[in-house]
Amino acid sequence: MKNLSFYKRFSSSFGEYPSLSRFLVVFAVSGGGLVAYSEANNIQSGATIDELPEASSEKKRVVVLGTGWAGTSFLKNLKNPSYDVQVISPRNYFAFTPLLPSVTVGTVEARSVVEPIRNIVKKKNLNVNYWEAECYRIDAKNKKVYCRSSQEDKEEFVVDYDYLVIAMGARVNTFNTPGVEENCHYLKEVEDAQKIRRTVIDCFEKASLPTLSDDERKRILQFVVVGGGPTGVEFAAELHDFVSEDLVKLYPSVKDLVKITLLEATDHILNMFDKRITTFAEEKFHRDGIDLRTGAMVVKVSDKEISTKVIKTGEIATIPYGMAVWSTGIATRPVVMDFMKQIGQANRRVLATDEWLRVEGTNSIYALGDCATINQRKVMEDISAIFQKADKDNSGTLTVKEFQEALDDICDRYPQVKLYLNNKQMSSLVDLLKESKGDVAKESIELNVEEFKSALSEVDSQMKNLPATAQVAAQQGSYLADCFNRMEECTKNPEGPIRFRESGRHRFRPFRYKHLGQFAPLGGEQTAAQLPGDWVSIGHSSQWLWYSVYASKQVSWRTRSLVVSDWMRRFIFGRDSSQI
Repeated sequence: MKNLSFYKRFSSSFGEYPSLSRFLVVFAVSGGGLVAYSEANNIQSGATIDELPEASSEKKRVVVLGTGWAGTSFLKNLKNPSYDVQVISPRNYFAFTPLLPSVTVGTVEARSVVEPIRNIVKKKNLNVNYWEAECYRIDAKNKKVYCRSSQEDKEEFVVDYDYLVIAMGARVNTFNTPGVEENCHYLKEVEDAQKIRRTVIDCFEKASLPTLSDDERKRILQFVVVGGGPTGVEFAAELHDFVSEDLVKLYPSVKDLVKITLLEATDHILNMFDKRITTFAEEKFHRDGIDLRTGAMVVKVSDKEISTKVIKTGEIATIPYGMAVWSTGIATRPVVMDFMKQIGQANRRVLATDEWLRVEGTNSIYALGDCATINQRKVMEDISAIFQKADKDNSGTLTVKEFQEALDDICDRYPQVKLYLNNKQMSSLVDLLKESKGDVAKESIELNVEEFKSALSEVDSQMKNLPATAQVAAQQGSYLADCFNRMEECTKNPEGPIRFRESGRHRFRPFRYKHLGQFAPLGGEQTAAQLPGDWVSIGHSSQWLWYSVYASKQVSWRTRSLVVSDWMRRFIFGRDSSQI
């Protein structure tokens, strides 16, 4: 009886306090999600965006275009209340894009990798508003952006700005290959992943019908992935696991007809990874029965066949397919291309910024993420100005002492200098100068301007563009937000390197990307990890590292608990094959 009485009191407590049941569910799913509960509770009890006070006329208006990695990172890290922030994007959520290949096969559900942008900005003690619309024109001269509503009425409006942050991402690059837009799937948005998932199931259902010939069944169950980069490789691996672990049990009559083909135009897949990872990935795909074709360039895509050309021989071959996924790179969006023409960058393929992420040719426009690239200034362009600044006594020669005094500013302004020294295994630029002067004591080294130019002539060869990855975009958003947070402080007390061509210092230190490593899931609970320090790990242990890193990188405790629960569900019940 005592036990029954305790049960009644326990049950009644849930009826009187509904939030207690929510706490129990989150705690059970996330394994100690008290923080998740408290954070969600704060969101619900906080003021809505519409309740925030109107921006005063003294506040500078910052317009943010895009809610991807760069834009969301900027919003999450912006803390200065002196700005009126307006977010404009046709997508009212942030998507954790590295998990999109998992969404295509149901390893993770689509809603588990998205966080509403309004939830993110609600937590800010700032005047932040969001409008669901698409920017179709940027007027840099008059500081206006022209937008079109994403609703059915497509209503257009104009927004003024003091500062503009372009974080619109990029579109898929088809390289003008005939038939790609009409017949191929992309894997760049959540909607793309959902469409692929439905198509995969449709192919198996259609191939199971009794009216089809064996040849037609083989064609329908031929899945072709174009592009051997991280996205294409991970999708091919996820699809193979989905077929071998789940679908063969549900469609036993067609299991022997399934074929997955991965096409790559270069000689190897995962070219940006260590060769050990590339070799392991190719060998594993061969063992798994994935048809890997390198050196094969797609020249045409019809509704039932893909035509490829072998680069070395020029031989043309055709591959029948039921579904094709195109994952070969990115290209600039039309609105950004139009903007580039306005500011004199029409001849460039990507919008160029300086090292502070400010668009070249403008004063108040910044660009982050995939839509832009940093145009790092070359040392040789400023070599005479650098020499003149370092030569404080105007003697016409540089001593070791003078050079060391300017060394930090040189390395801060031109990161390729440090990269060059590392590759040469030199501890400082003084070693480089000593090498150029021959066997001379370090203390007695003196260089004139021509000798200085000769010593640094090869430094610019180390310049490289940053990869178009989520990691780069997130770091750029965080950096720019920090600049905006300290704009007034750093205007009064600049902290950046010396202006070699002008007087004074730059307000901020230039952006520096810090590579934290990269992963390549290869299927079968095996992942390749390449971390800083030339540390490479391949296998099951790296898969668990991948799980922990990707769970920790989620933007909220809500998505973190959902993703972890999806992984647990997949381990227990397998992937869902419903057409939903």
